[in-house]
Amino acid sequence: MDDKRYESLKIENIVASGVIADTIDLEDVSKKIENCELNTKRFPGAVYRIESPKIASLIFSSGKVVLTGIRNREDLHTGLNLIIKSLKEAGVDTHDEPQVAITNIVCSYDLGNYINLNKVVITLNLENIEYEPEQFPGLVYRIKDPKIVALLFSSGKIILTGGKNMEDIKRGLDFLEQKLANIM
Repeated sequence: MDDKRYESLKIENIVASGVIADTIDLEDVSKKIENCELNTKRFPGAVYRIESPKIASLIFSSGKVVLTGIRNREDLHTGLNLIIKSLKEAGVDTHDEPQVAITNIVCSYDLGNYINLNKVVITLNLENIEYEPEQFPGLVYRIKDPKIVALLFSSGKIILTGGKNMEDIKRGLDFLEQKLANIM
């Protein structure tokens, strides 16, 4: 698949997680940082939203963090640095080198033509497929290597999730298109 074929491949969300401190006093941090909310009755962590880049971070007392809403690697680094700066200003002793890595990339892709999902179910290996149109309009296809989950819609739109890098996403897409080529 050449790069032109990847034109409609678009990152919708990147999730990253890791450890940024040994411990964080969420009560204290939520009072000192603007846009940082803590409601322990609803969720065990603090939710800290930053506007630019637009990222939501979940901060836990264990020092762990989950970042979501990220659109590219630059935003991940910029956002992480802003979050750590805010935490330091609030008195948190953060790690010098936080161990935060991408755990999931969600992409959308437009195949450019209609997919007959019933035909896909009949033709492909059923153990990797879930399709219950009464429950959900998409077909769920689990690719083993790379470990990617693809949601296929009859419109030709595909959502790919589970990749930790774009190479995995592209490999999963190549594999999927190869399988679909025999059907369409």
